Amino acid sequence: MTRVILASKSPRRRELMELLQIPFEVIVSDVDEQIDHDNDLVKEIEKLSYQKAEAVYQTHSDALVIGSDTIVKIGNKALGKPHSLEEARKMLELLSDNTHEVVTAVSILDQGRRETFSSIAEVTFYPLTDEEIEEYIHTNEPMDKAGSYAIQGDGAKFVKSIKGDFYTIVGLPVAELYHRLKKYL
Repeated sequence: MTRVILASKSPRRRELMELLQIPFEVIVSDVDEQIDHDNDLVKEIEKLSYQKAEAVYQTHSDALVIGSDTIVKIGNKALGKPHSLEEARKMLELLSDNTHEVVTAVSILDQGRRETFSSIAEVTFYPLTDEEIEEYIHTNEPMDKAGSYAIQGDGAKFVKSIKGDFYTIVGLPVAELYHRLKKYL
């Protein structure tokens, strides 16, 4: 059986990988997660997912390594993880009564084979009141989430509609990854 490694520190990605019912281990890469906001954001997030997988693959070339990263983008602006409550507040104000895209890129590296793909989902928020935003940011849930919300958590109550794969929004497009992995395993 092929050894599978998830190159991610995200507990959500770990949970989503478990849905595939494929034995895997987690090894966190130490890649700098900076992207160039002047470049195409989808290409930047794909590059980052590849760098994460490559960093682990360099020392575990006997394994199939999966790297992934997620961004929230509204227009041409990427919304990463907030560094403060104020930054989380501003992101949620921007998302309120608006549609944004969530892009999750995945890279698979295995025995000389390389593959990177992206899954994009559109999310529309209801209008949010200042009180709702304040209450939510003080739950601390937004603080380690791209775009300052967790669709699988308390942030679910803000979502008016989704177009695309729900799991892409959570952080890993489970079904697409499963079907792509079939040719490797």
